[in-house]
Amino acid sequence: GRPMSQMERMYEIDRLLKSRRATSLDTFMENTSASRATIIRDLTYMKDRLRAPIIWDRELRGYRLDGPFSLPAVYLSESEIHALLVLNQLVARIQPSFLDEHLEPLRELLHKLMGPASAGDADLERRIRILQVASRPVSSRHFQIVCRALLGRGRVRIRYYSRARDQETDRVVSPQRLVHYRDNWYLDAWCHSKDGLRSFALDAILDAVGVEEAALQVPDEQLDRELGAGYGIFSGEQVRTAVLRFTPEMARWVSREKWHRLQEGSFGADGSYTLEVPYSAERELVMDIMRFGPEVEVLGPPELRESVSAALKKALSAYSSEIG
Repeated sequence: GRPMSQMERMYEIDRLLKSRRATSLDTFMENTSASRATIIRDLTYMKDRLRAPIIWDRELRGYRLDGPFSLPAVYLSESEIHALLVLNQLVARIQPSFLDEHLEPLRELLHKLMGPASAGDADLERRIRILQVASRPVSSRHFQIVCRALLGRGRVRIRYYSRARDQETDRVVSPQRLVHYRDNWYLDAWCHSKDGLRSFALDAILDAVGVEEAALQVPDEQLDRELGAGYGIFSGEQVRTAVLRFTPEMARWVSREKWHRLQEGSFGADGSYTLEVPYSAERELVMDIMRFGPEVEVLGPPELRESVSAALKKALSAYSSEIG
């Protein structure tokens, strides 16, 4: 079967300690199928973090409890368990599968707590749907390498495919943040090849390998200023404000939408809705504006209005033979 999780091992260690005068390392290993180093690590964790009074008894040549101890119990109501199962399913939808090995023991424990009447994941899958649009799959191996470097403050060497330039490049980066945006994963990183901050689409990473060198750390204020202020994931330091006016019909939807944390919106006397949203690189914003067709007008700035107008004319030219 699958290896025990740390939580399962600790419950077994606790049972063994309470069922005999002293327990040897070999007995722990036999009952958990874990290595010597793993058992010692678990015992240390229980002593240091859970305050378990575990001591080594020289005379009995084994470990024993030197006082009363209870492992923290898991008390969850049925509704709390359902909430955790739903959360588990949501997480499974937005991340590559490498987390599954860590989530599986939790899922099994929740089903045990629910008892034999538990409907389980199959019923959740049928009754709660999480639909993703235009999501691009990420290699779980690459995701894991990037995560390890991000949390361990290390560097990563990547081979990256730039779709905009249709070009592959090799570069070393210092990961700063992982961003899940519009059903896709992006890595905000300091690029040592370009000597600046860049955002990389994780699905466009063709190869990744950890580098044994400490990452360059960029202050949060600089990350927010250069990558977090403008519209969406394609942003920079030169931030402008788009002013968009939506028809009264479309206002019913757009007035409730969150486009950016710094957006401002107001209704006109005729029921139209004006949205002001910061942006830097306009490509993604132009695409969003175009999907509203005649229901929106760009009031400013002039260069954004011109870009949308040019994009609409170009789209219209594909149907030129049907016009007139």
